[in-house]
Amino acid sequence: MRTVLSPPNSFNNELKMKKKNNFKDMRRLIFSGEYTKAMSKDWHSSHFCCWQCDETLTGQRYVLRDEHPYCTKCYEQVFSNTCDECGKVIGIDSKDLSYKEKHWHEACFLCNKCRVSLVDKPFGSKAEKVYCAGCYDAAFASRCDGCNEVFRAGTKKMEYKGHQWHEKCFTCSVCKTPIGTRSFIPRENDIYCTTCYEQKYATRCIKCNQIITAGGVTYRNEPWHRECFSCTNCGTSLAGQRFTSRDEKPYCADCFGELFAKKCTACNKPITGIGGTRFISFEDRNWHNDCFMCAECRTSLVGKGFITDGSDILCPECAKQRLM
Repeated sequence: MRTVLSPPNSFNNELKMKKKNNFKDMRRLIFSGEYTKAMSKDWHSSHFCCWQCDETLTGQRYVLRDEHPYCTKCYEQVFSNTCDECGKVIGIDSKDLSYKEKHWHEACFLCNKCRVSLVDKPFGSKAEKVYCAGCYDAAFASRCDGCNEVFRAGTKKMEYKGHQWHEKCFTCSVCKTPIGTRSFIPRENDIYCTTCYEQKYATRCIKCNQIITAGGVTYRNEPWHRECFSCTNCGTSLAGQRFTSRDEKPYCADCFGELFAKKCTACNKPITGIGGTRFISFEDRNWHNDCFMCAECRTSLVGKGFITDGSDILCPECAKQRLM
């Protein structure tokens, strides 16, 4: 905001400009007698008069407007502004200070609160009133969410979602480095630079403790990089693969079967149970469902009676034949 010294503005009312009798013919020769030189021209003394009231201007002060001369009284009545403070006309001998279509005498341009002169000083405007910078800041200026100090005129302001800071106060809540034009991440009532936010809040792999920036696997409600989520025994990636666990550690199907699964008595392969595989147990021996069959006729014994003969299992018919 600035103090503007401007010439008086004309009223909006249309002046009734009538052709003056003494201006009808200004080309008459001046042979003798007194004459007046004004506006780079020579005039009969009786012809050089006010454009508004026809009073002679010879030897008098006048004001030229739109190439027409006016006596000081008419000029002030028609064209001068009224002071917003005292309500009096701002005459031609006074400075007219203007701001937003309001006008003041130089002596009347005062702070609305403390009454100090505002001439050549910064000021603020509120509700059509003017205030010195101090009074305006104390009463109306917004405050920084960082330091709670007011924003002085011309101060750069950083704004985000209804909050505002001085540029030096808009800093990362952890490292206190000014954000400036860099990227930042808000969280609750705090602002973080991307580095500090990642250090404090970013998801980290449970295995390598590094930040997971893209993709990942969740196992037992814990995050893993896809490449870190691997078989505990052979290191094969388990992302998108079948796996099982033991003692809260993941294993691929092959390793789990070799390390922990029961072996089928018939085929000696692991019985992992992965994919819903069913098995039969009898006297500390185990069989895949498909392997539980008569040693002689190869008939499936699942759900049927059977007889053991050493390491063999037999259907009743084959057992009878063997014993005969």
